[in-house]
Amino acid sequence: MSIRTQQPIRSTTILSVRRGQEVAIGGDGQVSLGDTMIKHDASKIRSLANGRVLCGFAGSAADAFALLERFEGKLEANKDNLRRAAIELAKEWRTDRAMRRLESLMIAISSDTTLMIGGSGDVIEPSDGVIAIGSGGMYATAAAKALLLQTDLPAKDIVEQAMHIAADICVYTNHEISVQTLDQQAKDANRQGG
Repeated sequence: MSIRTQQPIRSTTILSVRRGQEVAIGGDGQVSLGDTMIKHDASKIRSLANGRVLCGFAGSAADAFALLERFEGKLEANKDNLRRAAIELAKEWRTDRAMRRLESLMIAISSDTTLMIGGSGDVIEPSDGVIAIGSGGMYATAAAKALLLQTDLPAKDIVEQAMHIAADICVYTNHEISVQTLDQQAKDANRQGG
């Protein structure tokens, strides 16, 4: 299976790591316009579904915000069921004429699910709990997998260290890293809240 996008997604790195009961997602703060950095401290992680879902995006900011708005609607319509909402968004993204032009990728996490959502109808769940998107995604993925194997660090620390490694390599990723986590408490709130 391959992810088909019209152009390579550049200008950011988003990484999610799941370890034990903790899942973390992080992103850098760089915003680029062509070869020019225009912002260093952008926030690319959003909390949805009353904090039960965290979502990170790579690609055009306007496209990402349009997708986040639709995704939030899908979460509400599917009672915060991340898998169902992601599948519904991916189907609409692939078939809707206007949405097909949106160039962005998303990672969405809940206490028990990690998904990458793409515009070709892709909804991918990593088997090892590690997934990344954006220009530094492969660097961050490799670093995170090594840290998972070689250390006992929690998911949040792995995301932070792997993102810094990616920023050392990828010119479209900077060291203004923000990381958010969902842990066992969020899982318990999910069960109680529906």
